[in-house]
Amino acid sequence: MIRVLIADDQEMVRMGFRMILDAQSDIQVVADVADGVEAVRQARELRPDVCLLDIRMPGMDGLEVTRQLAGADVTDPLKVVVVTTFDLDEYVHAALAGGASGFLLKDAGPALLIEAVRAADRGDALVSPQITVRLLRHFEGKPVKEVEQPQEPLTTRELDVVRAAARGLTNGEIGSDLYLSLSTVKTHLASVQAKLGARNRVEIAAWAWRGGLLDED
Repeated sequence: MIRVLIADDQEMVRMGFRMILDAQSDIQVVADVADGVEAVRQARELRPDVCLLDIRMPGMDGLEVTRQLAGADVTDPLKVVVVTTFDLDEYVHAALAGGASGFLLKDAGPALLIEAVRAADRGDALVSPQITVRLLRHFEGKPVKEVEQPQEPLTTRELDVVRAAARGLTNGEIGSDLYLSLSTVKTHLASVQAKLGARNRVEIAAWAWRGGLLDED
């Protein structure tokens, strides 16, 4: 059972998300809160598998909550999916840099919400397709940065998987695209994650974007 905490200052949104998620046989909402301070408190107390956070909340905004629960300096980070009506670039970058495992717009629909929770729980990341496109455009045409290269170079196949993940493809889609089994895709991603010292596939994708790997497609 995937245990979920919902934090949003709008009661109707919390109720809607709870109804959608509780209707799934493998998901249970363990708490819903209306402000960021309470979100941090209950998340640390309950240790849910996934936290769904709005950005604009009283007390503490969702970006700061994300940093406190999933940031790089957190010893035992939780998995966070940011769900918001605001898709401003600075919000997206701040959320992902703060350790978020996914970023969805509230109008993404129930199916994508459910998949984002499941993806975060299994260690994947799901970002709304329209946001993925915005992120790619953000890097498009900009000078490629020198990114830190791993001591053990990535194999050609690992680079193929990294490019596919950076385009927003799921593990299943990567497998279909590259004619690989699902277990092989997961093995490649785990190897890449270890080589790069990345905590999740979002950090892998960011490394690919910054280094211009998608320009080579």
